[in-house]
Amino acid sequence: MGKRSSQRRNVALLDTDDDDSVSSSSTMRSDQMLYGSEEMQVVDKDGLLDQYLDALYEKRSSTREKALSAIIESFNSELQHEFVDKKFATLLHQCLNCIKRGSAKEIYLASHVIGRLALTTGPGEKAQEILQESLTPISQALKSGFEAAKTCSLLECLALITFVGGNEPEQTESSMQLMWQVVHPKLSSNVVATKPSMAVITGMVTSWSFLLTTMDGQTLDSKTWQGSISYLSTLLEKDDRSLRIAAGESLATIFEIGNLEKFCSEAKGNSDSSLQEIKEYAHIQGMRVKILNQVRNLAVEAGGKGSAKKDLNSQRNSFRDILEFLEDGYTPETSTKIGGESLRTSTWSQLIQLNFMKHFLGGGFVKHMQENEFLHDVFGFLPKKKQLNDQHLNSATKRWYKSPNSALNKARTQSLNKQRMQSQDRNVGHFAVGFSDE
Repeated sequence: MGKRSSQRRNVALLDTDDDDSVSSSSTMRSDQMLYGSEEMQVVDKDGLLDQYLDALYEKRSSTREKALSAIIESFNSELQHEFVDKKFATLLHQCLNCIKRGSAKEIYLASHVIGRLALTTGPGEKAQEILQESLTPISQALKSGFEAAKTCSLLECLALITFVGGNEPEQTESSMQLMWQVVHPKLSSNVVATKPSMAVITGMVTSWSFLLTTMDGQTLDSKTWQGSISYLSTLLEKDDRSLRIAAGESLATIFEIGNLEKFCSEAKGNSDSSLQEIKEYAHIQGMRVKILNQVRNLAVEAGGKGSAKKDLNSQRNSFRDILEFLEDGYTPETSTKIGGESLRTSTWSQLIQLNFMKHFLGGGFVKHMQENEFLHDVFGFLPKKKQLNDQHLNSATKRWYKSPNSALNKARTQSLNKQRMQSQDRNVGHFAVGFSDE
């Protein structure tokens, strides 16, 4: 009886005739909190989250959508550790139900909730459970049509839960393969190929590249990614500028990681191993030259008909950075002010991770960067508040964060290794080798 009473109250709070957009539902919630009934004003934050969670049991899709929007806003405005500790499993499974049976908008919103849930829990058993429980529903949802917003949100969710909850390289590579299959499906006799939109391909490349930043080139399966460089090169020729930029940054990451032979098409048709190696080397060098010429052209491209100046400038700036990296080995260094402190990046991997987090978290990015311990460790960022309180971090927690098995330590170690490699590369001009026009 109490459950149904709670749900009826949620209908009053969330089920209105307002427009169904995320922004309007957020505005509706804010107006209710400011001007609503006395009952609303006395409910604490955890109480509100409990009500939103209860509303996910409602039959009306619009009610569930507004509840999911409200949960996203709550996770953006504050790290909900206490609520997650108590209701983690319930929230996860209700969101997965939305992904399995909900509308495209529900899937979009539920994916964003699950991603925020993983970022809030940080690495550990909960993050592993999120990944394990979500893989099948996400994989099935990715096969059920190519509505852009839905598909991109699923890809981003898969990237984040793997980034936080994946303990082994094989888990990460498995998720990357699921993403790749969105654009390159393994077709059976009863499956009809559907051509994805430019937006979906962009979303796939961005999410795939985000996970690629956590991988060591030596551990990648060469059979899986043969031809990926060639495919990304073809994307540089597409009309969509966002897709060109995503493909260019993905290529820069591949060159930064190294082991290019694992990303190039395999030379076939000859059993002589020495001749095979010569052909593979020649193919890699040919791809280097082709990509460098493509990057040069995009760095200076003139505006085409109907092209937005902002988009054109973004493309030029991105490809100038890529060109400088490919020719001279210099990576773009960025600095982002957060609460008076600077968050700096000095590798392509760091920059891609940062841009991905900014995009996914949106209005919650600053809050999470200020208070989320996992993101502090990933980016090596210490806000002033943490600098003052860091001495209170107990030794057990410190040991856990330094564990070689933790996902965040993997990201940190790779970042430090790449910085050392970059320093060496700048001295010897490593990335310029093989890029001559001759």
